[in-house]
Amino acid sequence: MLQDFKKKFQATLKSSETEDWLDYRVVRPLSYIWALFFAKLDIHPNTVTIISMFIGAAASLFFMHGSFYYEGWHGLWLNIIGILLLCQADILDCTDGQLARMTGKKSRLGRILDGMAGFVWFIPIYVLLIVRFYHHHSLEFGWLGIPDTEQNALIVSAVVFAFALYSGFAGMGGQQRLADYYIQIHLFLLKGEKGSELDSSEMQQKVYDETPAEGNRLWKYFLKTYIDYTRKQEKVTPEFQRLIATLREKYGNAGNMPDEIREELHRESKAVMPWNGMLTFNFRSAMFFLFCLIDLPVGNFLFEAIGMGLLAYYINRRHEAFCKRVADKIKG
Repeated sequence: MLQDFKKKFQATLKSSETEDWLDYRVVRPLSYIWALFFAKLDIHPNTVTIISMFIGAAASLFFMHGSFYYEGWHGLWLNIIGILLLCQADILDCTDGQLARMTGKKSRLGRILDGMAGFVWFIPIYVLLIVRFYHHHSLEFGWLGIPDTEQNALIVSAVVFAFALYSGFAGMGGQQRLADYYIQIHLFLLKGEKGSELDSSEMQQKVYDETPAEGNRLWKYFLKTYIDYTRKQEKVTPEFQRLIATLREKYGNAGNMPDEIREELHRESKAVMPWNGMLTFNFRSAMFFLFCLIDLPVGNFLFEAIGMGLLAYYINRRHEAFCKRVADKIKG
């Protein structure tokens, strides 16, 4: 029975190669159970994504409170509830894709919503972390020797807010966008076009241009945001874009590349996947939870911008390097 469950659960995954240990052993099996539940109720995957957005955003109300140092056991438990809610949001965010593969209810809107989910969670979380810092900052002020006055609290909170904007949008947002792109590239190398969701801004622009404005204004807005999303992915991966162009020029279609080239690219990409997985939810959120529990949420902004920024830079440079090498080899 356990083997049968494992076999069915694995069939709902994009690929075990793109999952980290915690996802494969814990998150994805739980998501599969939820997918079975939603499938019985005939609930659409996009509905599950929206539910995950609300749960993730609700977690912000609990992270707004100081943890044990500032609010004692009450604050600690509120932060733990926030952690549990955000973990449940992540489980449901994984559920939508597994449910879509189980039921065949895949859609472009689902792909767009899935990319938006993390932003919907973390925008209110980051905003309310600033509120938390404004009320609870004696640790940081004490270390820096800043007098704890109302004026100083406002000034420093404004500085932290500006840094949080950078940490969230340029940091976490850009890093997760890059991680998602590399997952889709890996799936393309592993399974071909049908097994991945490797989109291009050119293709999305064509869909946008061909969609009539009348009666589709909201849908066109979603498409517009997704065009911007894919353009940003392409902008930071110039060597991969050159590789795809070289493959098309040489073989008519990137999917027609010889097996030896595909195997080389797959091998190099697979070596990057464990590092790439650190840019997604589990590792990132574990650090976020730690900073909240020890009452230093500002440390999370520093970690996102500097620590995770350096990791993303390493992954990007490593991926671009092997794309350049293979493209140069094809050109001879």
